[in-house]
Amino acid sequence: MLATDTALAAAPCANGISGVVYVVDDDDSVRDSLELLLRSIDLQVDVFRSAEEFLAAPKSAGPACLVLDVRLRGQSGLALHKSLLTKERAPLPVVFMTGYADIAMTVEAMKAGAMDFLTKPFRDQDMIDAVIAALQRDARRVEADSSLIDARRRWDALTPREREVLINVASGLMNKQIAARMRIAEVTVKIHRGQAMRKMNVRSVADLVRQVVALGVDPGGQ
Repeated sequence: MLATDTALAAAPCANGISGVVYVVDDDDSVRDSLELLLRSIDLQVDVFRSAEEFLAAPKSAGPACLVLDVRLRGQSGLALHKSLLTKERAPLPVVFMTGYADIAMTVEAMKAGAMDFLTKPFRDQDMIDAVIAALQRDARRVEADSSLIDARRRWDALTPREREVLINVASGLMNKQIAARMRIAEVTVKIHRGQAMRKMNVRSVADLVRQVVALGVDPGGQ
């Protein structure tokens, strides 16, 4: 069972955090308690009895995290976490929980990238804090993914000449050098550069370099 803290459980979700919390635990009482606790701070909660049940369920495209019991019937929580790390491009942040004070297990989980490791019975506030931190981290990941998608769309909308100019800019060349390399007038380089920078929504060469690198374009590949 969870350590109870009625006042904390009833508190509103801090900082307007939202997202889906997946709870995987084969103990009915723990699942029910966690669902009530996390719903009390206005989070969406999906509960599962096993790793297999969780893997078969559809997942949210928005911020989410996984509250996972280490010792599950069937596939263990640690095995599930390792599987997600192997298969998922951006695995969910995981908050582990266990009824056993197993130091070696804790070290293994944290080395594998777990957000937190709580020993049952834990305080409600400890779980709330761990879940909020996990959702905040995943929200940053979702935002970064969205920004990258937008950058890719803008990059694909550039003309071949605009992309070539920007790659040369990102590689550190001046307009005059780009003009000589591309065998076009320097004023033409300036026009393409200005148009392309606006299309990419970047205001400095540093911003451009960050976007180009994030998109997997090699500025030195010219």
